[in-house]
Amino acid sequence: MRTLIAGAAAPLSRSHASQRPPLRVGLIQHRWRPDAAELARVLRDGIDRAAGEGATAVFLPEITLLRYPADTPAGPNPGAGAEDLTGGPTFALAAEAARANGIFVHASLYEKAPAADGLGFNTAILVSPSGELVGRTRKMHIPISAGYYEDTYFRPGPPGDAYPVYAPEGLGARIGMPTCWDEWFPEVARSYSLGGAEIVVYPTAIGSEPVFPDLDTQPLWQQVIVANGISSGLFMVVPNRTGNEGALSFYGSSFISDPYGRVLVQAPRDEEAVLVADLDLDQRRDWLELFPFLLTRRPDSYGGLTAAVDAQRPYGEGHQATAVVK
Repeated sequence: MRTLIAGAAAPLSRSHASQRPPLRVGLIQHRWRPDAAELARVLRDGIDRAAGEGATAVFLPEITLLRYPADTPAGPNPGAGAEDLTGGPTFALAAEAARANGIFVHASLYEKAPAADGLGFNTAILVSPSGELVGRTRKMHIPISAGYYEDTYFRPGPPGDAYPVYAPEGLGARIGMPTCWDEWFPEVARSYSLGGAEIVVYPTAIGSEPVFPDLDTQPLWQQVIVANGISSGLFMVVPNRTGNEGALSFYGSSFISDPYGRVLVQAPRDEEAVLVADLDLDQRRDWLELFPFLLTRRPDSYGGLTAAVDAQRPYGEGHQATAVVK
């Protein structure tokens, strides 16, 4: 597993001195393994490596311990692979690694949510250095297209529980934890920014398009996340997985970017990696003082953005509705 480290990038528009030391964070890019014990050892080794390099918090990819299930539609019992929020193997791994290293550990799991439809939640968690759950966020936007049939496995997080921002004691930062498909929506990044987040973490499982094997979405994926970080003044931490799983080949490329749109450190497409970067968190303040997007918003003009989705006109007025590629 390769380790890549980036120091704090130079401030570009600092108007007054920062009194905050850089926050060192890490992420793990991993390949799934059917042997659960082996997979846990690989992830623990990555966490230990990042902590050994001084990371205060380490972030793991989407549904960390599971083979990605949604490359095919679910059967009659979609939640068979789901686990209890704090009583399953994902929390156990994160809590043990957090306590052993004295750091925060973030992970992602398929959370049980008993209901007649059998669906669960796609949930990100943050565990403190003492092994306590200090953050939990459920994926809000659920993909429905070929190779990513997540609507047959996951139910969306409830609106009343959307976009929480956490500032746990000892972290020294305000953090949001949406998941994967959420990263494509500018409304998500803006909601976290308005909630005071400085860092947004997107545990991710993204790769090939089975119907269009020559289409590489990696550049688009990275560009939209970086752009959302620019427009909302956020550091973006994006741990993806790599390797082949069923119908999908995940393209890795995990990265950490800053509010100026600089990619501070990036993993390769096809190798497991540990990324570590120092974040100068007051660069959020610096950038939004220079380009005050949040101050000059016009929410009184955005009514159309909050109207219910019209399935007959999802692409807007004057555009015929077409079927999603399945």
